[in-house]
Amino acid sequence: MRVEPRLIQQAGSADPASPQDPWPRASIVETPWHGPTVTVLALALSMTIAIVAAFVTSLTAWTPAAMIALPLVTVTAIWISGGAATALLGLVVPDARSTRLPAHWRPSTRTALLITVCNEDPRPLAAHLAALRASLARIGLGETVQIFVLSDTSGRENVAREEAALLTAHAAGVLTYRRRAENTGRKPGNIGDWVDSHGAHFDHMLVLDADSRVSAHRVARMIRRMEQEPDLGLLQAGIGILRGRTRFGRHQRVASCLLAPGFGRGLAAWSGRSGNYWGHNAIMRVAAFRSARSLPHLSGAAPWGGMILSHDFVEAAWIRRAGWAVALDPDIGGSAEEAPQTIDAFHARDRRWCQGNLQHLRLLAEPGLTPTSRVHLAMGVLSYLVAPIWLILVVLVAFGGVPVSGELPLIVVAGVLLTPKLCALLERWQAARTLRRRVVMLRAALGELAVSSLIAPLVMLRQTRSVLSVCLGRDCGWKSGKGAQRMLPPGLGEAFAGWALVALAVPLAGPAALWLAPVALPLCCAPLVMRVLEAPV
Repeated sequence: MRVEPRLIQQAGSADPASPQDPWPRASIVETPWHGPTVTVLALALSMTIAIVAAFVTSLTAWTPAAMIALPLVTVTAIWISGGAATALLGLVVPDARSTRLPAHWRPSTRTALLITVCNEDPRPLAAHLAALRASLARIGLGETVQIFVLSDTSGRENVAREEAALLTAHAAGVLTYRRRAENTGRKPGNIGDWVDSHGAHFDHMLVLDADSRVSAHRVARMIRRMEQEPDLGLLQAGIGILRGRTRFGRHQRVASCLLAPGFGRGLAAWSGRSGNYWGHNAIMRVAAFRSARSLPHLSGAAPWGGMILSHDFVEAAWIRRAGWAVALDPDIGGSAEEAPQTIDAFHARDRRWCQGNLQHLRLLAEPGLTPTSRVHLAMGVLSYLVAPIWLILVVLVAFGGVPVSGELPLIVVAGVLLTPKLCALLERWQAARTLRRRVVMLRAALGELAVSSLIAPLVMLRQTRSVLSVCLGRDCGWKSGKGAQRMLPPGLGEAFAGWALVALAVPLAGPAALWLAPVALPLCCAPLVMRVLEAPV
């Protein structure tokens, strides 16, 4: 997307206690109907129409359930078509990444690496930061980049373990370690405190989480781009996945390696200068953060009110509204994070994201946001609403309320769902060149498809439960993704749901019950699926 900025000078600083921002804030006039955006809209609209048309033509009668299903099918069609269109765009957008830096280039600005920690194991982080500090010194960034560990850790044992791992590095000058006694404002408040105390001495801050990893070369590339584009307020790096310790963790790494590069290029192309922020592995201009640091405190009680849990999307929208560009560099090289290693850990983290993203419903009409920023917020909301919508459609079919015949809708939906995977396969196939590499790549792609198909119904059920929990007013708080306490053996609840679905569908839906096989069978086998996926490798 091309964005035409119109700069309007404004006096004053976003933070009265901070020095004058070096770059004037601006009012942005965005031109949304341009180039890649039009392409994605046209592709998404075409695929949405194809899915809805296939559903309509397969109906044998317009029952009340069928009329309820039509708008639900339309919403889900919009969601999956948008993803497919983004992947198709990424397939044709050239890879513009540049991994080489000028031999004698050195930053003319100062950058702080901010690592936020809260009750995580500090030992892997300490080892990574020691190696990163040495790498930064080797490439000439030792004097212009400083590492800060900003801790909100609590509990005597956790604090002692953290200090034992980090205070030695602090004393050696590898990093600056600071732990707050009161974690006011959680992660955004922690970073805000650092900006108040140290921000005046730095031009940029590169935000990482405790489980984030970044290479010195990637840090240098990000700093150089910030120096080349003075209106760039935030640059989000693509994020890969570190090597997993379980089959589930390894699956997430394979999926990221296959799908993230092409999808990221498409997302970067249509979002243009109104990109998004994923909370870490991103560099921000300190002045841009100051201009957008006062996030709204939603009225009412949690989960719909109170502190915004998914603050990253909102920070990106606020930075863009303040006149700064927000961009995505989709390359995942030198930028990674650790993924949850079990289904329970994945869901515990996802539950907080669900609550935070649903809060964005209250911000969609916020004045001054660009159209693309509103799209990012809406996509975050829809990413969780599609789960209960899918489940409602499955139940309507299972009860026989939606009389459908033929396989056309299933074929069309499967084609759209498989489009991102086929795009990734084609891209990798062209890059592999040798038969051996192509065999390895094809095996990885087929394995990823099989595992994704197995866990999709489990994720649908759990996300539906999360959405229902938020709608019932249950606040999850700000919890780490370490997994919730089990009330049933692993997968047993999903298996009960799967067998109940089969028991309903076979007598009520007749031949249409075959539509439900891709959903019901993985649920019925959920205990076995979880046991296999969570086994160590």
